Amino acid sequence: MDEYFPIYLTCLDAVLSVGSLIFFLTDVVLDVLAVIKLYEEQKFFSMGLLILLLLGSSALIQIFSWLWYSDPNRNVETKAESFVRRHGLLNLVHICQLGVFLRFAGVMENTIRSYNQRDRFQKGVTVFLNHELSMLRLFEAFFENAPQLVLMIALTVKMQKIQFFTVAKIVGSLSSLSLSVLSYHRYMRAFLVDKSKMRWPSSVMYFLWNLFLIGPRVMGVSLFASGLPCYVAAHFLSLWTLLVFWAWWQKTDFMDSRAGEWLYRATVGLIWYFSWFNVASGSTKLNGMIYHVVIGVDTMLLLGLWWWWRTVESARLNPLPMNPFLLVAVLVIIYITGILLKLLYYWKFHPNKPDLQIGAAEKDENSETEPQPPQRTAACIGMEHTDPCKPPAPPHKPATGRNLTGIQKRMKMMAENFYN
Repeated sequence: MDEYFPIYLTCLDAVLSVGSLIFFLTDVVLDVLAVIKLYEEQKFFSMGLLILLLLGSSALIQIFSWLWYSDPNRNVETKAESFVRRHGLLNLVHICQLGVFLRFAGVMENTIRSYNQRDRFQKGVTVFLNHELSMLRLFEAFFENAPQLVLMIALTVKMQKIQFFTVAKIVGSLSSLSLSVLSYHRYMRAFLVDKSKMRWPSSVMYFLWNLFLIGPRVMGVSLFASGLPCYVAAHFLSLWTLLVFWAWWQKTDFMDSRAGEWLYRATVGLIWYFSWFNVASGSTKLNGMIYHVVIGVDTMLLLGLWWWWRTVESARLNPLPMNPFLLVAVLVIIYITGILLKLLYYWKFHPNKPDLQIGAAEKDENSETEPQPPQRTAACIGMEHTDPCKPPAPPHKPATGRNLTGIQKRMKMMAENFYN
């Protein structure tokens, strides 16, 4: 039945996939140029810090990608991925930091194959592939792009003359971060049975409130790092440790292994350092309120310390294009505006407990279903497939959240957490 898993790839979604690839490649080029630029300017400490961020981010993404590819029950593969696995190149690809490129190749291959086709299985596979890629890009955005923004803005504040390349790198990192957030929101739309409940205005509003909340946070950390660089590492490690234990306290269950789950919690702690990310099921309004109060107070504290340092050291510092007190006030107003936009989004644009496609099979747990080939059952939750060459099999119960593993489990949890 088509209504059981009605996935349709729109032209805009295809363009978004291509745009994500273009921004990814552009960001890689800008990263290399940024390292060269810092070397030419003999800013070796900043260059080393940037290289550490790039290598650390890439290693984290490759580990997640390898863990997800290593799932023994994984049966969702494209020709490119099957070729790599068949020739025993999967480990080598990830060691060479090419796992994300392999995933992009798979997504683009399947998007081209399934666009304007009626094969629901191929369209379902595209959604699954986009799920993993969007999650990896989201992790990368907060592990690489957000810290890069902090570093570049901190360097820009210290410059007597703003350089075009530095501004281009800031814009590139901000664009990559913004597109990752937008792609994640558009991907979540695939779970809705009624797509009209989450149109582009909803995505635009989601993008705006994230931008208005992440922007002041990044600026606050950047300004603090520009004035008191020796303390920013201690501040990050202290707050990040608390956030990781908060994720543990919420009993996250995203990965299939204990070590993988702690890696996920560490990543969530890093995301929380810059932005809210729901990881628990059930009512999370209290958690969200606590988070925004704590991060808001922490950001104001960082801005206050930077303003105090600026006042004490004003005699030997380069003048800013804007009065420091006015800059702090503007950032506070933007942050409050972001909170108001978030409230407006959840009031008017966010679907209120919608019917989710990934949970459709559980709702019909007691109803009869048509037989599914094992490989397709593992690939697409809730999809029905009838093989005319085989006699019908006895009714069976589809997989539920208690026995799902791998990609099915991750998709189910992300959808339920997002639509809480």
